[in-house]
Amino acid sequence: MKISYNWLKQFIQIDWESQKTSELLTDLGLEVEGVEKFESVKGGLKGIVVGHVLSCEKHSNADKLNVTMVDIGLDAPVQIVCGAKNVAAGQKVPVATIGTTLYTAEGEAWTIKKGKIRGEESYGMICAEDELGLGDSHDGIMVLDKHLKPGTACAEIFNIEEDEVFEIGLTPNRADAMSHFGVARDLKAGLKQREISKELITPSTSHFNINDRSLKIDVDVLQPELAPRYCGVTLSNLIVQPSPTWLQNRLKAIGLTPKNNVVDATNYVLHELGQPLHAFDASKIKGHKILVKTLAKGTKFITLDGVERTLHEDDLMICDAEKPLCIAGVFGGLGSGVTEETTSIFLESAYFNPVSIRKSAKRHALNTDASFRFERGIDIENVEYSLKRAALLIKEIAGGEITSDVYDLYSKKQPNFEVFLAFEKINKLIGQEIPQDTIKSILASLDIKVKNVTETGMGLEVPSYRVDVQRQVDVIEEILRVYGYNNIAFGQKLNASVATTESTADHTIQSIIGNSLAAKGYFEILTNSLTNPDYTALLGAEHDEFKSVKIINPLSGDLSVLRRASIFSALEAASYNINRRRANLKLFEFGKTYYAKGDKRIEPKYLSILLSGNSIQDSWTNKASATTFFELKSTVRAVLVRLCIHNLKSEPTTSSIFSEGLTFTYNKKELVSFGLIKKSLLKHFDIKQDVLYADFDWGAVLNQIETTPVIFKEIPKHPEVKRDFALLLDNKATYRELYELAFGTERKYLKDMTLFDVYEGKNLPEGKKSYAVSFTLQDDKSTLTEKQIEKIMSKLQNTYEQKLGASLR
Repeated sequence: MKISYNWLKQFIQIDWESQKTSELLTDLGLEVEGVEKFESVKGGLKGIVVGHVLSCEKHSNADKLNVTMVDIGLDAPVQIVCGAKNVAAGQKVPVATIGTTLYTAEGEAWTIKKGKIRGEESYGMICAEDELGLGDSHDGIMVLDKHLKPGTACAEIFNIEEDEVFEIGLTPNRADAMSHFGVARDLKAGLKQREISKELITPSTSHFNINDRSLKIDVDVLQPELAPRYCGVTLSNLIVQPSPTWLQNRLKAIGLTPKNNVVDATNYVLHELGQPLHAFDASKIKGHKILVKTLAKGTKFITLDGVERTLHEDDLMICDAEKPLCIAGVFGGLGSGVTEETTSIFLESAYFNPVSIRKSAKRHALNTDASFRFERGIDIENVEYSLKRAALLIKEIAGGEITSDVYDLYSKKQPNFEVFLAFEKINKLIGQEIPQDTIKSILASLDIKVKNVTETGMGLEVPSYRVDVQRQVDVIEEILRVYGYNNIAFGQKLNASVATTESTADHTIQSIIGNSLAAKGYFEILTNSLTNPDYTALLGAEHDEFKSVKIINPLSGDLSVLRRASIFSALEAASYNINRRRANLKLFEFGKTYYAKGDKRIEPKYLSILLSGNSIQDSWTNKASATTFFELKSTVRAVLVRLCIHNLKSEPTTSSIFSEGLTFTYNKKELVSFGLIKKSLLKHFDIKQDVLYADFDWGAVLNQIETTPVIFKEIPKHPEVKRDFALLLDNKATYRELYELAFGTERKYLKDMTLFDVYEGKNLPEGKKSYAVSFTLQDDKSTLTEKQIEKIMSKLQNTYEQKLGASLR
């Protein structure tokens, strides 16, 4: 939020430097993130002086150029080549001297230098108004008052306003400070605590008078719960034109572009008092009637930006007798705004339900200055005052008369909040006793009335504009920020306690596995729990019994449910990276999924791992190698082994997201499913490369850790022995069968078995394939003899021949 220091000083007369003021505002909780300089004319006309054209002759080598001699207040006149048609001897003109910086309409800087144009030297430039930023005209040079003295700085002639603008990082709870008046109100309280008393100067509306009642527009609020207060008044015989310079400067300082005097006046009051207003062209209001109501779902409405929007049945609209005119509190309609032809207006000032405005703004992806304030909560008691202030300002700068009574539909007056503040609670939360007189002074400076005082505390009445102060702790926070956090003393004693956690606590295990995966080159991601409801259709039949958990107040239609499965968050992250030319991905995430089953809400924990692209980059030493299923399998197994979960059983996965894959189980509990993601699922996310994915049931993994004892073994003292078989098998035989038969045959000495080559092709009988397997043998108590080894290998060979019909190649 931008706050103009000059504007702020209209409410509270303070002569502090901006740095000192920004420090006080920050101490008060209105953190000043920066202070920018503002000049109504960029550059402040520095280096621009009044010149007197002594002579003007045609350039000898250019028909469209003139050579002038100009007195700019120096000892001797200077020669300037000028291309303007209207330059003539005897004129007083603005001259940009050598070294002066000028700015283009886009804000780009350029410097005046000594030059030679078609053989004639030029020592400056005679300027047009657009070149100085004083207007848009480029028809010719500016001609100044003939009585001005040559050499006079143009900054002294033109009213160049300089300002300093605070950039305040406003927190969402501080709706009361969303205006210059609100900031001034806080500043006054802060100054009072520092024993500096300043009056708060507010714009007067005492001379608000109705000139006549010639333009009556009836107002009817059909849904008062959505518009608890609605005010309006008409003004006629207006002249819509550019705003006066002072008003344009105020708006420009805070980053707004002036439009016309009527619209600028409503924007001015918005940022002055924090009350959004809207001006309707009265001639475009059919039936001389304003209706505040909702419309049927699907109604089409074109907003000021020219976009046709489809209305929701809960969108509050401002309508006339025939059509909608405006999305209440959010954005105006294309056909009812103020134009240069407008001569009469209906001026609106209202309080709309914050929740209703927030939902409408989110539905239509509109974030305006008005919705920003309405959805946080404005002061309902300020509605009529702001209307009168704006009406008087419009009369001042656009002429006209007030031509109706003020319509004020205030169905149910809202009482101020009442809070009881206990003295003991203040001391307990702040950690320091603040004198009661100081507390009362701070509360008075914040317009919080003390209704009664007892030995234990005070009964308070909080003003309507402090919508965030409704509890005892809120009042204590207000006292503390004005008293000053820096004024709270720190004791010499520091108390601390050491927290103890179980070694199997979730966050501890996550840290162990996260570090392990990071060491393998994986990157941790953190994705949004909110997701697109359309993803539900991509899940398989195994999810049909579950229901998505919908968000009551979604940010948008694309983020309206909680995620049912982790895969979609991972694929969104993969697609985002691939679209930015980061195709080689190793990602993991800890998180939760959410679904409803019957009346229960369930939040399973998960660990997801995603692999895609190449595992080895192409270089002069290595050829690029694509990530394989076995790399993912190795990572999955490494995670479980790191957690001392061994003796896993594997079976083909039944998950519908994989085209092929495995599921690891332990003690009949599924721990993880992993494999290759289906092409049809990848297509939905516009991913054209293979993606490997693992989905751990993290809750089940944690349960196994708690129940699985950790067993330590000494490192064997005796050597391993390796022996290989090259087996000729039927095509239908699997490595899993080989593996299980081997360990079923030799339980004592067989420690490991690996498959290191598979061959299918010519030189083999039809229907056959070759597996090359390696066996690791070891005796923990002694060194195996050759006789023992031969006996073991013979047993294995016989088993394979009998059970699988295998033969050695």
